[in-house]
Amino acid sequence: MFIQPGINELSELATGHPGDRFAEDLEEHRLEITRHLANARLLVVGGAGSIGSATVRRLLPFQPAVLHVVDHNENGLAELVRDLRSGRSGLPVVEFRALPFDFGAPVMSRFLREQAPYDLVLNFAALKHVRSEKDVYVLTQMLDTNVVKQARFLRWLVERQRARRYFCVSTDKAANPVNLMGASKRILEHVLFSGVVASSDALDVTSARFANVAFADGSLLDSFTRRLQKRQPIAVPRGVRRFFVSLQESGTICVLAAVLGPHRHVLVPRLDPAEDASDLECVAEAFLRRHGLAPCQYEEEEAARVGIEDDVAAGRYPILRTVADTTGEKGIEEFVGRGESMVAVGFRHVLGVPYSGVEAAALLELLSRLQQLVVAEESDVTKAEVVEWVTRLLPEFRHQETGKTLDERM
Repeated sequence: MFIQPGINELSELATGHPGDRFAEDLEEHRLEITRHLANARLLVVGGAGSIGSATVRRLLPFQPAVLHVVDHNENGLAELVRDLRSGRSGLPVVEFRALPFDFGAPVMSRFLREQAPYDLVLNFAALKHVRSEKDVYVLTQMLDTNVVKQARFLRWLVERQRARRYFCVSTDKAANPVNLMGASKRILEHVLFSGVVASSDALDVTSARFANVAFADGSLLDSFTRRLQKRQPIAVPRGVRRFFVSLQESGTICVLAAVLGPHRHVLVPRLDPAEDASDLECVAEAFLRRHGLAPCQYEEEEAARVGIEDDVAAGRYPILRTVADTTGEKGIEEFVGRGESMVAVGFRHVLGVPYSGVEAAALLELLSRLQQLVVAEESDVTKAEVVEWVTRLLPEFRHQETGKTLDERM
């Protein structure tokens, strides 16, 4: 019989720490954050996702007057509403609205036009998986979500004066990117901070890069839980170490960055590779042991699939160890790219990365190319050409094409 540990207990397996390592900064600045958020008007885009919903939960105790949550995932929004209204404190917001539409669609523009200005807008909308660059079609959708619509949305906010402060989440993969997902987020940072899309003085803009979020929807660790429920072998790459933060920690970092982060800065967690990075195989083994199962290692997919019933009957569970050789795999995790630096921004556990600029003409040219690619009903543009376009803007981009994708793996 499987033991069912809670999400906090499971997160500790990956982070190596109990509780929220960044809560100290939140508590030290609670009064200042309260001054910004109490009775404020907030808009959260992509708020039904793992990081967005974790941030919403971190924002609610500061009692904003208005909270509008936009997400195209209708089911995710419904579940978020149920969770928020079922908690001990209920939903302490005067005006709450859950809005199931696309943040880059015309309906979003019309909605913004009819709203009073927001004190703070937070945007978590993204295609965040490296597997989204497997072909030019999926890649186009990723670039539309992560870059083209982001530029459009920012322009709407500025032109209609609908936000005083804007936060948009990035990723650690934007630092020295080796895959197009990370590169798309680095382009997004240029969109946010360069002043090319919208004047850099029109509103305060911040972002955050942080580690993998343990057991976030769609993550490798989330797959452990789902595979166990479906009685499928767990799969994990060999010899890979990663930083992890818990869902609550991701929300804390986002609140700090969104409310108090300096203009045109990306906030990053202060984590040490030697002490804070976790070996994925060790996390998988600890996960199974916490469920009362003994890890059983396999090197071949078929053997892992065929042997699962016998393993479970004997109190074991299969772990398929794979080679980390798919396109876009990064050997190390880092929060700061070449030519960037980290500076103190008033927190104990979070640092800031000041924005490093880009040539305006090059950014505008790339945005124009991507816009044309997104709207074209017919196109002969290849993935290799898109890589070339991106590399012109991002000389630090080192695309690693191996010809293998995660969709080819169990």
